[in-house]
Amino acid sequence: MLTPTVNLLKKERHAFIIKQVNLHNKVLSSDLSQQLNVSEDTVRRDLNELAETGKVLKVHGGALSRSFHFPFRDSETYALDSKKEVARKALGMIKDGMVILTAGGTTMIELARMVPDDLRVTFFTISPLVALELNEHAGAEVILVGGQLSKNSQVNIGSQTVSFLHEIQVDICFLGTNGVSAGKGITDSDWEIVQVKKAMIKSANRSVILSISEKLDSVQPMKVCGLNQVSALVTELDPQDKQLAAYRNASVQLI
Repeated sequence: MLTPTVNLLKKERHAFIIKQVNLHNKVLSSDLSQQLNVSEDTVRRDLNELAETGKVLKVHGGALSRSFHFPFRDSETYALDSKKEVARKALGMIKDGMVILTAGGTTMIELARMVPDDLRVTFFTISPLVALELNEHAGAEVILVGGQLSKNSQVNIGSQTVSFLHEIQVDICFLGTNGVSAGKGITDSDWEIVQVKKAMIKSANRSVILSISEKLDSVQPMKVCGLNQVSALVTELDPQDKQLAAYRNASVQLI
């Protein structure tokens, strides 16, 4: 978890909040209160001001990143170049004839956009937005995993989604993450999303985490799985980069 920050000016608090929102897609007022060492009333005022200026999307209990929501605009996507590099590396893992399962998020959107038209692949996805991007490619057969659409994450969740995932077996599952740590594994802040991600991992021969390096060593409240339950971690970094030293000691391939 982040070390609480003490006595920041409002401008500095706003910059901290915007970075956390863009990095993790969603933040809770209660978490920000602890991290900033201020009251939740102060956080709510900050979020209201940021929402009024279009920097974040205010929701009950916290805020969402604007870059995470439809319609996607490249100019609003946080760390776009890094996400494109992660997507490019992930695309290299997909071979003709494979069955692939994807989560949602801006990195998955970039991956979907890069799929060549002559690649013959069946894609299952829990994200309607990823499905629409994949459907633009002639060689892609796209199957949207149904369920209740989450207003926050814009992916399908709930028992119907989990039941569907229990009935399929795919070659590779590509997952994004809100937190990844060599010690704590893959974590998230949304219970429903955690249940779906667990089901996705069980349905795949290989599970691959796509994450920009800024999320490394971050921990969210709810555990999805340990690193030993995923096959590979894809970042924009070279696998020998010193930031990945702790992960090279874990039983996970670095790409």
